[in-house]
Amino acid sequence: MSVPAWFARSVYRAQEAAMHRPTFTMLAELERTQWLSREGIEAYQTQRLNQLLASALAHSPWHADHLRVAGLDAATRAGAVTLDDLSRLPTMNKRDARDNVEKLAWREAPGGVFKYTTGGSSGEPLIFYFGRERQASDAAGRMRARRWWGVQPGEREAYLWGAPVELDKTDRIKTLRDRLVNQMVLNAFAMSPEHMDDYLDALQAWQPRCLYGYASSVALLAAHAEVRRRTLRLPQLRVVCTTGEPLYPHQRELIARVFGAPVANEFGSRDIGFTAHEAPGGQMLLMSESHIIEVLDEAGQPVAPGEAGEAVVTGLTSAAQPFIRYRTGDVLRLSSEPAAGGQGLHVIAEVTGRQTDFVVAADGRVMHALAVIYVLRAVPGIAQFKCIQHALDRMEVQIVPDVDWNEAAREAVIAGLRARLGNALQVDLRMLDDIPPEASGKHRYVVSHVPLAGALKLIAD
Repeated sequence: MSVPAWFARSVYRAQEAAMHRPTFTMLAELERTQWLSREGIEAYQTQRLNQLLASALAHSPWHADHLRVAGLDAATRAGAVTLDDLSRLPTMNKRDARDNVEKLAWREAPGGVFKYTTGGSSGEPLIFYFGRERQASDAAGRMRARRWWGVQPGEREAYLWGAPVELDKTDRIKTLRDRLVNQMVLNAFAMSPEHMDDYLDALQAWQPRCLYGYASSVALLAAHAEVRRRTLRLPQLRVVCTTGEPLYPHQRELIARVFGAPVANEFGSRDIGFTAHEAPGGQMLLMSESHIIEVLDEAGQPVAPGEAGEAVVTGLTSAAQPFIRYRTGDVLRLSSEPAAGGQGLHVIAEVTGRQTDFVVAADGRVMHALAVIYVLRAVPGIAQFKCIQHALDRMEVQIVPDVDWNEAAREAVIAGLRARLGNALQVDLRMLDDIPPEASGKHRYVVSHVPLAGALKLIAD
């Protein structure tokens, strides 16, 4: 079932209004501000930064203490903080955000706040709160990015995304809502050959203007199409948008070849929000109106222009729980080039994210590693984790426990993993004081030693 784009857009607009999210107001603002000069963009950032810091000073005691220690409380009250002043504040990391949530969150933020638990690829679960402004900012930013590629709000989109093991009544209602706004969701956590055959059929019938999903999952589906010698005819498809992990050149080439459309990668996470998106021509453009990015070396000092370093992000729409100078763990390089499309937005030259892996269920279903991460991050008592799939029926789970770890948490981990990978799965839990990185220095939080069949194994390399 599909509906006219104007109807889907109207349904979506009504939904956002009912949820008190200013999404379409923000979209109109983003369409205006992107054409400011770089100086105009940075003046806009300065204004938004002062608003964020004023809110943090009033409602987030952890940040308020740091503002006072840095001598920025008076300037914050006067709305006189500059972008250069930001470096006077200390950076914060995931542990700071997790351990001080009660001193960070503003529970009375306009429109209410919403609890979210994320582990992502970092392996350290984080509970944080976000508000209507953050929700609207992310949605508006993505709609603007889609427009760069000729995809308008309300036009058909397909999502290769995570979904529950079984759909309950709420999920079925959401599926109906998705179709009313012209969105079709394909389950990235159940990618058996048979399911992927169905996904290809569904895409052919749906004829989306945009396909969106985890980079490795979209590449896996493309590889499956080639193995099956399926020729897809998707004349309406304008762009394939990938997210969640690095997009490697061989994946980009494969996806573009199979789906017959350009590929655009995005950068962001649940905690810092939708941060950047690739534009036609290949540049990665920062959502400069909602994010300030600093690139720092190991000593916490700014790198030279064009050099790589850790992305330290200030989320300008994160008032419900401010992320100010937040160390993401991602490595990137900023570019001094202007945006080729004429926008004043900042340009990211390169992003090096964290790679996840695939896991394989006993019945042959191939799942994105986030299917496992979602299980672990939902269990209280886990400070850090790493999952290693040694065989179809055996998974080692390394856990650094915190004070909330107990027998119920142990049982929840085992039950959750068996729900994903099969009831015969042997789960070996190992309690550790620390989980060291790989020999390369990188952290991999889900590692599978189970090979994928045939050509599909190339996608996880």
